[in-house]
Amino acid sequence: MIRPEQWHPVGGLVLEPNARTAATATGENVVVAAGPGAGKTELLAQRADFLLRTGRCTYPRRILAISFKVDATRNLRERVRLRTGPRLAARFDSSTFHAFAKRLIDSFRPALTGHDALGPDYRLDPDIRIEGEQVRFEDLVPLALSIIENNAHARGGIRQTYSHVFLDEFQDCTGEQYQLIQAAFGRSGAVLTAVGDTKQRIMVWAGALDGVMRTFADDFEARPLPLYQNRRSAPRLRRMQNRMIAEMDPEAVSPAEDLAGDDGVIDVLDFGTERDEAETIAGLIEDWLAEGVPPSEIAVVVRSRPDLVTAALGEELGRRGIPFRNEQASQDLAAEPVAALIFDFIRVIAGEGQPEAYASLMRVTARAHASGDEGARFDSRMKRFLRDTRAAVRAPAFKTGDLEAWRPHVDEFLRLVSRPVLTALSPGYQQGTRLADLIAQALETFGRELDMDDDAIEALRRLSESDAIRFLTVHKCKGLEFEKVVVLGVEEQLFWGKNPTTVMSEFFVAISRAKRHLVLTHAGRRARPAGAQRRWDVWRTPHRMLLGFTFEDS
Repeated sequence: MIRPEQWHPVGGLVLEPNARTAATATGENVVVAAGPGAGKTELLAQRADFLLRTGRCTYPRRILAISFKVDATRNLRERVRLRTGPRLAARFDSSTFHAFAKRLIDSFRPALTGHDALGPDYRLDPDIRIEGEQVRFEDLVPLALSIIENNAHARGGIRQTYSHVFLDEFQDCTGEQYQLIQAAFGRSGAVLTAVGDTKQRIMVWAGALDGVMRTFADDFEARPLPLYQNRRSAPRLRRMQNRMIAEMDPEAVSPAEDLAGDDGVIDVLDFGTERDEAETIAGLIEDWLAEGVPPSEIAVVVRSRPDLVTAALGEELGRRGIPFRNEQASQDLAAEPVAALIFDFIRVIAGEGQPEAYASLMRVTARAHASGDEGARFDSRMKRFLRDTRAAVRAPAFKTGDLEAWRPHVDEFLRLVSRPVLTALSPGYQQGTRLADLIAQALETFGRELDMDDDAIEALRRLSESDAIRFLTVHKCKGLEFEKVVVLGVEEQLFWGKNPTTVMSEFFVAISRAKRHLVLTHAGRRARPAGAQRRWDVWRTPHRMLLGFTFEDS
């Protein structure tokens, strides 16, 4: 343990003054308004290191971080582990609002009474609520709020557990989520750090509060600390962002001298049809990959309806043998430990030279707490099972392109791993049917990819975060960054809305994902794709206002 004045940012990072103040605050709540690329996740990781290393978060109390997306919670958890080391990181809990709410329900479920009462084996369902047996995801936060508001034991338990709370991407907090934070930690003595970017507040459709960061500052007497420096994008891209900031938040404009330099590329490409667009963009992606750009550093962003807008591009990438994945369907699944375990198992039995998948699989399934002899016997049994299964799936009679041929092998593998080991992968797997639902979802997702070419390894490449080009909506790309970003369809028919500020905010989120190279496209005609059931405008108009921000001032 060190004294606070002895602490320095880990990794030799230099924090701007407001960031260092936020990272080292001890007795006051803080609300940080930061633009994209200002290092919000890194700020929280450094703050966790400060609190744990200096003892400001005293043992055995813990730090709770709440984010809005599964991959954001994982990213923050891994970064804290990297900064603090595994021993201190063990006292850092990172979860989504829904996961935090579910943990409260699982821990204090008997406190729910009347119509809210739930049995010990209650289930989660996306759409249907059954009294006493099944709840929807949207019910989790209200039920957790009811527990905290009405049960002093539950309220005291959560307050005794956490001395510090981090709230990430807080600009998107809904009314019910904010009430849960107030009920759990208001006037509790816990020190709260809220981080967000009002220029990225794009979840109005989900009920995000207007001015929630200001409300938080007032209710929790939090000190506002704005961060302006963009550490992600090259100067040319930052200047484009700065021109948009001048329209959205003039006080946050960066001085011209801070944005000097010619590094970075912005291309605006005009196409006649979506087929022309697909051929050119696929060619660009092919060239980038040939130059050594990792697939994980390339993203295609659309405002909405990615299955339709990217259909032609997906077909062209498929013809060229370039894996891609639609994040609309698979992003949250990829972050689930049980899905990763299943996919690693299939990699090991289906492909050659999969050392990372094999090492991960053996690490997760190892009987760490068993005796030496018992652990060795299980290890031997697992290796023999993998060897026999590999031989079975490579036999000429095995139907590689049929999901039903893979299913019994996956089922047998999971039985060998055992349910206790599987439920230990995540707290959310210990109640209800979530574990079974995710196993089924992982297999169904693998099956959909398998239908494309009957190749298991290629199917898994398309599901991989590291091996595939990612197709993202604006909502899904928040908090992520890539060397190369293509924003597809900067057209009035896609970027539209009654509130021009919301449209501009969404576009700002999209362009600010790029670190080095930003490509903006628009097409004059987009043929109606298969599966388009609602309105689809064939003839398109470039969005002159948004594209105008690409022009440098003379």
